[in-house]
Amino acid sequence: MIRVDAATVLLQWAVGGLGFLWFTTRRRQVGIGYGWLLRGTYLLMAAGSFACGLAFGVEPVREIAAVGVTVAALVAFVVSVIRRKAGVSGQADEHDRRTERVAAMTGIDRDVPRRIAGGAEFPPVLDLVAPLIGVVGLVAAGIGAGGNDFVAVIRVLVGAAFLGAITDAMLLGHWYLVQPGLPRGLLNELVTVTKYVLPVEVAALLLPTGMISVLNGSISDGWNGTLGYFWVACAVTTFILCVITQRALREKYYSAVMAATGLLYLAILTAFGTDLVARAVLAG
Repeated sequence: MIRVDAATVLLQWAVGGLGFLWFTTRRRQVGIGYGWLLRGTYLLMAAGSFACGLAFGVEPVREIAAVGVTVAALVAFVVSVIRRKAGVSGQADEHDRRTERVAAMTGIDRDVPRRIAGGAEFPPVLDLVAPLIGVVGLVAAGIGAGGNDFVAVIRVLVGAAFLGAITDAMLLGHWYLVQPGLPRGLLNELVTVTKYVLPVEVAALLLPTGMISVLNGSISDGWNGTLGYFWVACAVTTFILCVITQRALREKYYSAVMAATGLLYLAILTAFGTDLVARAVLAG
């Protein structure tokens, strides 16, 4: 069997979340505070991974990688704070465009604050350093988890992408409260990624020894197969919620974004059921 532990799960979550932070901010449209929120959240998760590793069983490469992820995320956070006055070019351009449009429609001129001339923006590529370090630790964690090394590594890496995408989608949905004019396409991209990573996640969990053995009774889940069917329900529901969220985002009203965020609240719960319940059962 393949073990699952808190240190690996927290590192997965941090690596996936930081990776998809870059996926979103690379377009330079999201406000700088969004990066602060996610970097702060995930660097604490990476630090928690290190602490759990020391407390419950050390995997040296994983623990070193967890420290590396924490430091890299902290460095990115500090650089972002230092360069905050330069703003975000895409966000500023969109704000100027909307301001000019309102002025043309109403005849009311508004003063538009200008960015600092020559000020260097935060480079989004810096957010890739932490996840690249973390991938090394996740591979080591997969190899050290027991069972088939290939299957374990695939499950750990795909799980990181799956948990990161759905979590960032939920957090980005909330960011529209702070930045209402943010293009919906950014949120739609994360939901689309989640929808396409989900089948890969399910396939990885079906690889032998996998959830098929739970569903056919070869492996007991301790609940007469209930957890196996619960896993199937979580996977199907996650996909349905992603589809409904994308349909909600097609509506022109702002409330549609809030509805999509509410649906993503549910999706993150079913996503965790898809990933963690399966691996907990298989580890038992």
